[in-house]
Amino acid sequence: MKRSIIFAVILAVAATLWVASGQLREGGAEPEAQKPPADLTELDRAPLVRVRPSRAEPHAVIDLLRGRTEANRLVEIKSETEGRVIELTVEDGTRVAAGEIIAKLSAGDRPARLAEARAVLAQRRIEFKAAEQLSQKGFRAETQLAASQAELETAEAAVEIAEVALSYTAIRAPFDGVIDKGLVEIGDFVDRADVIARLVELDPMLIVTQVSERDVQRLSIGTPATARMMSGGTVSGHIRHISAVADEATRTFRVEIEVPNPRYAISDGMTAEISLPFSEMPAHRISPAVLTLSSSGEIGVKAVGDDSRVVFHPIEVVDTDSQGMWITGLPQEISLITVGQEYVGHGDEVRSVPESAIQENLKGLES
Repeated sequence: MKRSIIFAVILAVAATLWVASGQLREGGAEPEAQKPPADLTELDRAPLVRVRPSRAEPHAVIDLLRGRTEANRLVEIKSETEGRVIELTVEDGTRVAAGEIIAKLSAGDRPARLAEARAVLAQRRIEFKAAEQLSQKGFRAETQLAASQAELETAEAAVEIAEVALSYTAIRAPFDGVIDKGLVEIGDFVDRADVIARLVELDPMLIVTQVSERDVQRLSIGTPATARMMSGGTVSGHIRHISAVADEATRTFRVEIEVPNPRYAISDGMTAEISLPFSEMPAHRISPAVLTLSSSGEIGVKAVGDDSRVVFHPIEVVDTDSQGMWITGLPQEISLITVGQEYVGHGDEVRSVPESAIQENLKGLES
């Protein structure tokens, strides 16, 4: 009984001391310093974007097309008479000038026919002269004089026919070019219209390509063009011909570019990469990094308007080069967003920071 009383007293004393110690600590502690309230005004301000002024410039849109070279003219030289080949004056690959003899045929009896025609012509001239003198003296009727004149003219025509027939035995080049392939040998008998050789004109040379129906309207005769040959060389020329009829299979139009080839360095059938300036138009040159998408997925750029709000402009890429891309669809002058365009939307109010100001600050830090 005494032990339980003593234990109860000890517990009561311990509890009293514990309560008293808590009050003393609370009364003697210094009040904790309170933090100032957070400044939320910065969150209400418009976001910052970096901008750069952009102005449209005249730009010739260049397109690269694949093409091939084609001889300006390629003809098969054919015989205009029959005969045996007795001489070949050129070989394959020989350059020839217009009118140069490339082959000869046996003359046969053509020289004799020419001599006969010339003799008859001499006789008819004498007869006509005598008939004319008699007619002047009244001893010859006018009808007889007319008949004599007709015989003279017939004899003259016969001489001309014989001369032409004899000239046909010499096969000549119709224009300057290169003998691509000889198709007869000495001793061959050829008939009229048989092919003697194939002649190509390589100067000027044509470079031919096919242009889509959308782009062909932007080309014109005389437009300058360049072509890079697969061998590494580059040539310049101009558009000589634009077909008025589309290819039925591809719906494209044939375009011929004429280039000089005085040394015959370019052959027929070579592959070329053609640069064609389709048109000159006002365009902005930008970095591909500033491109963005609208909420509907349309590609374009974002700019800041006069009211400090974002404006989305859909664009069309018309050309690219080593310094960026050329686009259309923008006003003549805009304040283009170059950094931060992905974090703002059309119609949002923003604060613009010019790129020039940032560059000046960086220069100041470096110095």
